[in-house]
Amino acid sequence: MIPVQGYSGATVAVLGLGRSGLSAARALREGGAEVIAWDDNEAARDNAQAEGFAIADLSKQGALDGAAVLIVSPGIPHLYPQPNKVVRAAWEAGVPVDNDISLFFRSFATSEWDNFERIPKIIAVTGSNGKSTTSALIHHILEHAQRPTQLAGNIGRGVLDMDPAIDGEVVVLELSSYQTDLARALTPDVAVFTNLSPDHLDRHHGMGGYFAAKRRLFSEGGPDRCIIGVDEDEGQYLANQMAGGATDDRVIRVSSGRKLTGDGWNVFAKKGFLAEWRKGKQMASIDLRAVPGLPGAHNHQNACAAYAACRSVGLAPRVIEAAFHSFAGLPHRSQLVGEKDGVKFVNDSKATNVDSAAKALQAFTNIRWICGGLEKEGGLGGLLPHLGGVTKAYVIGREAANFAMQLGDLPHEVCTDMATAVARAAADAVKGDTVLLAPAAASFDQYDNFERRGEDFIAQVETLTKA
Repeated sequence: MIPVQGYSGATVAVLGLGRSGLSAARALREGGAEVIAWDDNEAARDNAQAEGFAIADLSKQGALDGAAVLIVSPGIPHLYPQPNKVVRAAWEAGVPVDNDISLFFRSFATSEWDNFERIPKIIAVTGSNGKSTTSALIHHILEHAQRPTQLAGNIGRGVLDMDPAIDGEVVVLELSSYQTDLARALTPDVAVFTNLSPDHLDRHHGMGGYFAAKRRLFSEGGPDRCIIGVDEDEGQYLANQMAGGATDDRVIRVSSGRKLTGDGWNVFAKKGFLAEWRKGKQMASIDLRAVPGLPGAHNHQNACAAYAACRSVGLAPRVIEAAFHSFAGLPHRSQLVGEKDGVKFVNDSKATNVDSAAKALQAFTNIRWICGGLEKEGGLGGLLPHLGGVTKAYVIGREAANFAMQLGDLPHEVCTDMATAVARAAADAVKGDTVLLAPAAASFDQYDNFERRGEDFIAQVETLTKA
């Protein structure tokens, strides 16, 4: 645990008692704060009360009197689509609103660091797609290189549940827009921006607000090194804003699919090869085509970002390359889960939006595509140009018929449930085909989360391949 500094003897209010909220409450108490907490869910309140936390309805008049700060869990809206009533009450009472990410950045460094030979570093990763894989890959490379490292944030443990840093450690954080948007303190040593595509637009009041939440990690974080994907205009803009000139190597530009030129520090993947160029000279080249845990152009972009981040903390290209080959990938992200009679079954349940599904579809050929679920804002229009490798779609979800209507002339079958979709796709498939789950939709119409959806796919595939 990371004890929270700066609030010893003070009263701190915590709103939301899920994983991050309860973790924050514990770390605050460990640092000497008096915690009052609230969650609209009775079971969550009971769990916190069982741990000895004082429970009070923070929306009541005067509940925030004397509070030094209100800590808000990331899932609770603090501005759009409308502020939570407790957040509004904090505004009116003049109580600062903050989150656990900020508490971490304020508390991570301690006086013990004065005795370290190498000061610990923080690599923070944000973006729309690929940030989980990029974060996990950076962590894996560091482990391979025998560097002390921890992985936390939106993946793995909560930030305040980590162990205090040791000499030379590198902490890798995956940070969502919900987490960066509110944090008052953001001070990573290395910040990574993977890419940007429409997502969570209601929460951020449109693409501008969504990008602004991501940009805060850089503009307010002031990292020593910025790793920025420049395949979208927003990334180009951000790189331009953070660099002092064309040769400023505090910014490493990253791309998948095109060669980056110029005298700066560039890492890009083209035709399956990663290349690092610095000051007009090529420094390294890695063949990514034979790396089983990183299939497709989208994973090659993740590899470039992870490579650049690890180069920023002093790792050699050949060390990074060796680590690539032992990376198994993450569950539910282009995960090979079975093979039978020359047909591969790939689980990309994490492809919950059009952009991530498009990237998954571009990674394979001869695709039997399982798709559908709770459709996100904007429809499937952006996906239609990427269906050239799809032989047939098998649509699941409560509104499968409506989803299927947007697929145009693509051959499709309305299956509704996962078991039917897997069975029908497997029956139609021939040697060389890939049965790919890449839903391009949220899972909440049929499952609690995308993990449960992916687990159902895996279970159906296991039943089929063992038969």
